[in-house]
Amino acid sequence: MQLEKLIKMANDISDFFNSESDKELAAEGIKNHIKRSWDPRMRNQIIAYCQEDGKDLNALAQKAVQKLAS
Repeated sequence: MQLEKLIKMANDISDFFNSESDKELAAEGIKNHIKRSWDPRMRNQIIAYCQEDGKDLNALAQKAVQKLAS
């Protein structure tokens, strides 16, 4: 899948969870959503992107992907 589409999807998911006042809980929700819904290749691609650069992911999406990587 194109990386740009994965970035947009991750940012869209984080926009949904951003209404949660507890940002740790929001990041955990994003992580769980990606873990349940995304193909392993998609997850690996967004993790690699976040570890290499990640500049186009918003801060909450970055936090969630970092949690996903660990």
